[in-house]
Amino acid sequence: MYFLIGALFALLLNAQFVLSKFIWGYLILFMASMAIHYANDYFDFEVDHYGTPTTFTGGSGILVENPELRGISKNLAIFFIIISIIIGAFFTVIYSYPISFFLFVLVGNALVWFYSAPPIKLSYRRLGEFANAINGFIMPAMGYFVVMGTIDLPFLIFSIPFVFLQLMFTVGVEIPDLEGDKLGNKITWTVIKGREFSFKLLGILAILTTTSFIVLSFTNLFPQSINFLILALISVISLSLGIVAIIKRPIAKIPATKLATLNVATVFVVIILVNCYFVYVLA
Repeated sequence: MYFLIGALFALLLNAQFVLSKFIWGYLILFMASMAIHYANDYFDFEVDHYGTPTTFTGGSGILVENPELRGISKNLAIFFIIISIIIGAFFTVIYSYPISFFLFVLVGNALVWFYSAPPIKLSYRRLGEFANAINGFIMPAMGYFVVMGTIDLPFLIFSIPFVFLQLMFTVGVEIPDLEGDKLGNKITWTVIKGREFSFKLLGILAILTTTSFIVLSFTNLFPQSINFLILALISVISLSLGIVAIIKRPIAKIPATKLATLNVATVFVVIILVNCYFVYVLA
C-alpha cells in the first residue's frame, strides 16, 4: 500500500508510467516484505512464547506451535532477501537507474534483516521504532523511485506524514505485547515507558500526521490537483482514535489491546483512502 502511494504520487508529478518497471519494482519490495515475516518469526521465537498473537501483534505463533520449522523460516527469510537484492541489481542495470537505487535496495533489506537479527538486533536495543519510522519513508520511496527514477525534495517533504503513520503503527503493535516483550528482553518504547506513555504518543503522532498534511497544503512544491486538505480530512480517522487514546490511556492488557488494535487499524484505513484519492485524481 505504501509502495502504491509513492508510485501514484510520482504519476501525479507527471512521471511516465511503465508497467514492467512498476511490477519489477514492486517485486523488490514484496520479497523484502516476505523476508520480514519469516525473519521476525525466527529471531523472535523466544519472545513469542510469552505473548498471545492478536490481529496485528504477537507474531504468527506458527514456530511456537511447530518449532521444527525454525530452520525453514530462517532459510526462507534469507532466500527472499537474496531474491529482492538480485531483482534490484537487474532492475538497476536493465533500466539504467543510478547506483543509488541499488544502494537503496541494500539498505532496505539490511533493515529487514537486522531489525531482529544479531548482532545488531535493532528491536531489542531501543532502535526498533527508529527502524520502522525509516521504513515509513523507504516503502513509499521505493514506489516513487521506481516510477520517477529519483528521490527529490518534493517527495522527501511529502513522506513526512507517512513516517508519522508508520511510527504510529509501530507503537500500536507494541502495546499489547508489553508483558511478553519484557519477559523476552525485547526493549521497546512501551517496555521502557509503559502503556500510558505509548497511548499519549499515539495521539501525538496522529496530531502530527494531520498537521503535516495541512502544512503541505500551503507549500508550492506540488501540483494544485493534489488537495492536501482532503488528505488531512482522511487522516482525521486516525486522529479521532489518537485523541481517544490520549484521553483513555488504558493500562490493563485487554482494554489496551482493543484500543491499540483500533488505532493500528485506522493507519491501514488512512493509507487505503489516500491511495483511493490519488487514483481518483489521476482518473
